[in-house]
Amino acid sequence: MTDMADRRLRTKPPIGPDTKLCISLSGRPGRSGTLLHNRLYETTGLDFVYKSFGTQDLAGAVAGIRALGIRGCGVSMPFKEAVIPMLDALEGSARAIDSVNTIVNDDGVLTGYNTDFIAVRDLLAADGIDPATPFVLRGSGGMAKAVAAALHDLGFANGIILARNRGTGPALAQSYGYAWSEDLPDTGAPLLINVTPVGMAGGNAGELAFPKAWIAASDLAFDVVAQPAETPFILTARDAGKRVISGASVIVLQAVEQFALYTSIRPAAHEIVEAAAFAHGDAVATQVRNVLAMGANRPAGKEL
Repeated sequence: MTDMADRRLRTKPPIGPDTKLCISLSGRPGRSGTLLHNRLYETTGLDFVYKSFGTQDLAGAVAGIRALGIRGCGVSMPFKEAVIPMLDALEGSARAIDSVNTIVNDDGVLTGYNTDFIAVRDLLAADGIDPATPFVLRGSGGMAKAVAAALHDLGFANGIILARNRGTGPALAQSYGYAWSEDLPDTGAPLLINVTPVGMAGGNAGELAFPKAWIAASDLAFDVVAQPAETPFILTARDAGKRVISGASVIVLQAVEQFALYTSIRPAAHEIVEAAAFAHGDAVATQVRNVLAMGANRPAGKEL
């Protein structure tokens, strides 16, 4: 850590009546977002604090955000679509994708954003994968919507949405001109993307998101699952010498966009990388550094 960061850590105001609170709501709350956001508040000296919550009462939680003046809220599974009717406005990308992962509270007016879209787009752009590359995207929920939108925004046209849900799967595929399959196709694709809970800690942690033969034949493995940091899918791909993008990298980059929305300040690149290492380790920090170095990181709230 730099001397400047040390000084800032010592000068962060203690929690008091003027401290702004930001939170996250999730079906399975973790600690990575808490570590990352609070580290950035420390290194920038801002009078903010971040806390994650689990809830089964989404409407009550959103009412609490409004009533208590909570500045911002991250929204995770399974609330990214269900929260939309409870908000006052949607930013352009959230409206186009029909999925929200961030709420900003401006004096009681709650606006929904989608920073997942920005993070996924920037990670794929930084990898340099050719948009002509065929892909299989497994999943059709709120996060899958953001990933599909990012792929489409980058020019990916040859893809399959692999989803068992006969309502959301075909609808997502049709939105962007992709194919849909309820069952595993006969063959995989050079780009494999998991946007389901398969491999997630506390759930189907030991399962592979795709067959081993598919992973062995792929070029890039992308898993949005952030806990554990390395899912069976990512570990198998890494062991096979494939390029990988982890869910932890998505978490960091989307959180930086949230930070900018909540505070109107964008941290310096070295502050972001240090916070990523603190919360997720050196491998994730390196991937985040590569994105920032290539200039892929863009202002929060970009319209689709």
